[in-house]
Amino acid sequence: TGTGGGVSIRVGGPSEGRPWRVFVAPSGIQKEDMIGDDIFELDMNRNVIVPPKTPDLRQSACTPLWYVVYKQRPEARAVIHTHSMYAQLATLLDPTESTNVLRITHLEMLKGVGHHGYDDVLEIPIIDNRPSEDLLADQLERVINEYPNTNAVLVRRHGLYVWGDSWEQAKTQCEAFDYLFQSAIEMSKLGLDPSLKPMHGTYRHEDGERNAKRQKIGFHGLDKADNSKDLASNKIPILPRDAKYLLLDIEGCTTSISFVKETLFPFVLSNIDDYLGGLEPFEYNSLAEALRKDLTEEQLDHISDPKNCAALVKYMVKNDLKVASLKTMQGQMWRAGYEKGDIHGHVFPDIVPMLQWMQNHGVKVYIFSSGSVEAQELLFAHSEQGDLTDYLDGYYDIATSGSKKDSKSFSNIASDLGIPPSQIVFCSDLEMELEAARAAGIGHPIMTVRPGNSAISPQGKKDFPQIFSLMQLCGV
Repeated sequence: TGTGGGVSIRVGGPSEGRPWRVFVAPSGIQKEDMIGDDIFELDMNRNVIVPPKTPDLRQSACTPLWYVVYKQRPEARAVIHTHSMYAQLATLLDPTESTNVLRITHLEMLKGVGHHGYDDVLEIPIIDNRPSEDLLADQLERVINEYPNTNAVLVRRHGLYVWGDSWEQAKTQCEAFDYLFQSAIEMSKLGLDPSLKPMHGTYRHEDGERNAKRQKIGFHGLDKADNSKDLASNKIPILPRDAKYLLLDIEGCTTSISFVKETLFPFVLSNIDDYLGGLEPFEYNSLAEALRKDLTEEQLDHISDPKNCAALVKYMVKNDLKVASLKTMQGQMWRAGYEKGDIHGHVFPDIVPMLQWMQNHGVKVYIFSSGSVEAQELLFAHSEQGDLTDYLDGYYDIATSGSKKDSKSFSNIASDLGIPPSQIVFCSDLEMELEAARAAGIGHPIMTVRPGNSAISPQGKKDFPQIFSLMQLCGV
């Protein structure tokens, strides 16, 4: 209605390997007319990182309340504020306006607001309105902590704040809440109390029946539950209990894919001419020959000048070719970038505690990546979290072992380590690599799920256990 209400979305954070950013809609404009140039980009201290390009805009008056939600609900990624007619009328169902919570039960749409079933009692806290939005912050923080299961708060004679772990979920829940508020208002007109379970004529749990069902098995139950199938379904190994050799991919496992594609590859392309200009003629010709050998005739036909090293490299990088000649050259270029401080290797936040655990418990950790051994060592020696090379016991690449998509490569690594493949845990984000590892007899091929990784196929989800942090492998 008008320019009322607001929305904010939060992205980034440790799980994505980048700082938090909060995108805030401006105040005083029609929300359906907003464009990207109207949005404020803030950090978690409410500092404006990128102002809107559209001039003379003000941040939403709700901004202090977005931050209350994000700090009290760390999983929240979007908050929506509406001036819904049904939301504000729902706060007036108590004519004394003294109640601090709206309760609704036995409605099917309860399933739409998360963590509730048909016969659960939904509690939405109500806070009193104030002359300006920022004055609601203390009340909002208090009720969020008092009602740990809530994902919405009503403001009396005003509207609703609702949040979710994505903007899609927040929008869905916003619509579900509005439906429930309308239902509660219409029920009240019929003389029905939406907070009471129905007395007759519809499904409902009797207290005794509900308690009996809940106490039949489980922690307080009469009999222990048989969950042997659940236990057997967990295929994630625990190290050092199940294995003492851990083999890790880099891209999409220890390090964000975006770091490779948005930092390392562009560094090569932007510095390739300077690098090639510093080579002696025989070095240049030798590199060109090595690059051409790693390309097929069909691929060479797509390059205007196959004798030009820059053209060869740009083609290989553009097509993400994982070949030894390119990886070796990239490693040499990256070394200069790391040593000058132009590049710092990205690793996910769980990497250091995982490596510390493995070292303290006698687990050997090795890296197997298509990037050259030199490039691997550089990344971990110059990581954002310091020099991590003391935690790593060795490195393997295409030149030393072969492609990660070839089962022979894993056999070569096991032979080099002097152990059967069955004693190795291998973690990667790509199904083809895990299939090759499994074909070689690797004991535990594990799928790593990181922000920005490719979606896992339905078959991949069935074939390989998935982990969201390498700390999931740590245990005794």
